[in-house]
Amino acid sequence: QVQLVESGGGLVQAGGSLRLSCAASGSISSFNYMAWFRRAPGKQRELVAAIISGGTTNYADSVKGRFTISRVNAKNTLYLQMNSLKAEDTAVYYCVSGRVYGPDYWGQGTQVTVSS
Repeated sequence: QVQLVESGGGLVQAGGSLRLSCAASGSISSFNYMAWFRRAPGKQRELVAAIISGGTTNYADSVKGRFTISRVNAKNTLYLQMNSLKAEDTAVYYCVSGRVYGPDYWGQGTQVTVSS
């Protein structure tokens, strides 16, 4: 059982930046799929960005051009660089990993709050 621990969340003004990190308890090399999801208050959970082991990425339309997902296998860490943050980006952000395509493991989440 792998454990995923997110960090880097916090309070930021609109237009600002944050970088989320997700540290895995073991090697992430075996995970083809890693991603960030988020759940905003009163809304359903949604996929923010995903990356597969070959480097292909996928982004929600709402974050394209502002967010960048990356993974460093040597550090067993997944990142999410978030720029030009908006109030509607306020949510709990979750790191996930999966063996094939889709989440098998979830982190506990980190809160991101963007003030307008």
